[in-house]
Amino acid sequence: MAKRKDLKRVINNICTDLTAEVVAVSLYDAKPAEGNVLAIIDSIIKMRNNYIRRISHVEPGVPASKYFNDLIESFNNDTIEVIDQISNLN
Repeated sequence: MAKRKDLKRVINNICTDLTAEVVAVSLYDAKPAEGNVLAIIDSIIKMRNNYIRRISHVEPGVPASKYFNDLIESFNNDTIEVIDQISNLN
């Protein structure tokens, strides 16, 4: 298991990269609706805040390794969903 600080750093970096990608697509591609762009950016911010909170406050009664493995798997799935939304942004 990675250190909590490292895990937070990775989540922050990924969310920053996703946000930058949304901005790049909105500026250089087919000029999607501003509401769609803002909705995706909002979902990225909410996702980041949710996972950072979950790292800081582990659920009691759940083994740490299982908890963090589930957290990482859930974050990866949410990231894939956001990437799909970005690719469909037109």
